[in-house]
Formats: sequence, structure tokens, C-alpha cells
Amino acid sequence: MWAEFKHTLRRMRWQIVGWSFGTALYGLLMINIYPSMVDVSDIIDEYISMFPEAMLAFFENIYAIGTPMGFLDVYFFSYMHMIIGILAISAAVGLLVGDEEKGVLDLVLAQPLSRTSLFFGRFFALAVALAIILLVDWLSWAVPAGSVGFELSWLQLLLPFISLLAVLLLFAAIALLLSLMLPAARLAGMLTGALLVGNFLLQGLSNLNENLQPLMKYLPLNYYQGGTAVEKLNSGWLFGLLLTTLIITAAAWVLFLRRDIRVGGERSWQLPLFKLRSH
Repeated sequence: MWAEFKHTLRRMRWQIVGWSFGTALYGLLMINIYPSMVDVSDIIDEYISMFPEAMLAFFENIYAIGTPMGFLDVYFFSYMHMIIGILAISAAVGLLVGDEEKGVLDLVLAQPLSRTSLFFGRFFALAVALAIILLVDWLSWAVPAGSVGFELSWLQLLLPFISLLAVLLLFAAIALLLSLMLPAARLAGMLTGALLVGNFLLQGLSNLNENLQPLMKYLPLNYYQGGTAVEKLNSGWLFGLLLTTLIITAAAWVLFLRRDIRVGGERSWQLPLFKLRSH
């Protein structure tokens, strides 16, 4: 498992470098804008009040944008789960099925390597890759925080990144499970991406329509704290996200153990209706 873990991290090294650089650079730019935002906070509040209600629904802490918590939430955590989620989902669907469709997974499994070692070695590598990217992002906010008057400790700044990591791991696990259930990795990626975007849209719409509120408790982003975690990390929500991730990952592991590895290409839909038509 350790060899597969190192191999997967090595394969993802340029993704780690690229995503870390891009998102950390954005963080550095944003935190250096913060002092100017504080100076004109009154004007910004008046400007925000002219925005349509439907737009404000997607940024719950926008009126606190002049505070470190509100600024961090609005300018980073309100949508960073969507941006880095692209990497988490695309990497997850390619962990196993991507190699299978290329026709190389059967060659890997021909080596003295168990399926369990392969599965968890690659998934843990993905988790570490996401953690490294978020660690660099955290430093991009924490290091210059004191010099720009961003009055949050390093520990306080770390808490929202823990919540973000939990959400990313959950959607990565969903993508991995769907990749083992659907005919092709690209379909699994599209469906998981649609679930993430759909959850984001419903989260905002629920602030406009109270009838959607009961549905939100069944959706994962309802338990994503974002920048508000700097005040206090909800350990119950965090544990729930991690436990759900563990259950989904275990289900994917069982499917992989029982899977008939194909030589290459995509699967067809294995449904009785299609089988009847083929005869």
C-alpha cells in the first residue's frame, strides 16, 4: 500500500503544485485587499444593499464583509469548495476506473499487490494531496495576516480549512463510488459535479424559499461551515461528514473487491432492459 501511495502522489505532483500555486496566489491577493475593504466598509454596505436578494442569498455573511470572518467567508470559502472540488472529483473518478479504461489496471493487479492495498493506497494519496493544497492555502492567509490587521490567529484560520477538507473528501468518495457503478469515469465525474453544483444552488435558494429548508438537512453542504468556523468548529458536523465519507469509501472498496476488471474501454449499461434488446 505504501508503494502505491507514493506512486499516486508522484503522479499527482504537478496537480498539487499547480492548484496550490493558483489558490494560494488568490489567497495572498485577497488578504492584501482586506485593509482597503475595511476603510470603505460603510460605502460597501450601501453598495451591497442595492444587490438583488437572489444574489445575496448565496453569500450569507456578505454584510460582515468588513470583518475578518465575513471577508474570509465571502471571498474564499463561499465558493472554494466548488473550485477545488473540480480537482477532488476528477482525480477520484480516475483513481481506479481511469486506469481501467486505459487498459493498465489489469497489469497493475497482475503484480503481487492486493486490491485492498491498491484501493486505500490511492485514496489516501488523494486525501493527502488535497490536504497539502489546503495547507498551502492556509499559509497564504495565516503568514501575512498580522501585517494587514487580519485579526485571526493561525489556529482560527486553520479551522475553516478542516471543514473544507471534510467536504472535499466526501465528494471525492462519492465520485469514486459512482465511478465503480456507472459505465464510464466521465459519467461519474459529470454526475458528482452536478450533485455538488446542485447542492450549492439549493443552499442559496433555501435562503429565499423556506419550503426548501427541510430538504437541506439531507445535503452535505448544509454541514459545511466555511469561514464561520473561525468562531467555533462544529465537531458534530465535522464528524458526520467524515463518517459519511468513511461509509461511502467502504462501499466503494467492497465494489472494487468484487469488480471484474476489463482490459480497456468503457462499460455498457448492465441493465436487464438492454440485455433483452440485444437478443
